[in-house]
Amino acid sequence: MIHGVADPDDPRIAAYRDIRERDLVGRQGLFVAEGRVVLAMLLASTRFAARSLLIAAHRVAALADLIARVPDGVPVYAAGQPVLDAIAGFPLHRGILAIGERREPSSADALLASLPERATVVALSGIANHDNMGGIFRNAAAFGADAVVMDGDCCDPLYRKAIRVSVGAVLTVPFVTLAAGEDLVGMLQAHWFDVLALSLTGERMLDGVVPGPRTALLFGAEGQGLPAAMVSRATGVRIPMAAGFDSLNVATTSGIVLHHVMGR
Repeated sequence: MIHGVADPDDPRIAAYRDIRERDLVGRQGLFVAEGRVVLAMLLASTRFAARSLLIAAHRVAALADLIARVPDGVPVYAAGQPVLDAIAGFPLHRGILAIGERREPSSADALLASLPERATVVALSGIANHDNMGGIFRNAAAFGADAVVMDGDCCDPLYRKAIRVSVGAVLTVPFVTLAAGEDLVGMLQAHWFDVLALSLTGERMLDGVVPGPRTALLFGAEGQGLPAAMVSRATGVRIPMAAGFDSLNVATTSGIVLHHVMGR
């Protein structure tokens, strides 16, 4: 059943109101999924669940197959485009939103222990930019990484923009975030992962790297990069670049490294 919404202040759709402002202050464990592709991934997920959907009224017929997959008990709301835009706080061209929630997340120990004998993990330290986070998850999914493990200084991959940039990969690649102060490198090594730390000072060139059975690819934030103390506990790896230039976007770097490692 589709529930019509004619008033932007309707209390039933309070979770959708002023999306951009809510993005900045958090959603108490909930997140926004935007667009048909991302919503399809949410509905197919076993790690996440939809709480409700909000759809532009003129798109209901075109999205009938997707709406049919919504579990019983999950409300679907429809609003005219002006009302929808007023709810969101900006023109919502995609015309389809959902509020999602994460089911009980795994601990880092449980996730790493569950991975197969041969596994590749993307490890992230201090990634605070949501565009980069989404791009890294998209690359992880595209090249078949088994999981993403983040330290406590990373931004939330369930931020709306990160999910959108990842084209829904955040909802398909298993991930876990360590608590503040937990040892990312130590956690990976305790589960028999060889940690390859991408750094401008790395002693090994990427094209010479042959990954072992369990490999973790460690990336840091742009600018400061990975702390020297962290790199010193891993195997430092660098990507050769043209003379006079020594900087790559971290999401781009992750794509290059994943392509190399997964191809080997």
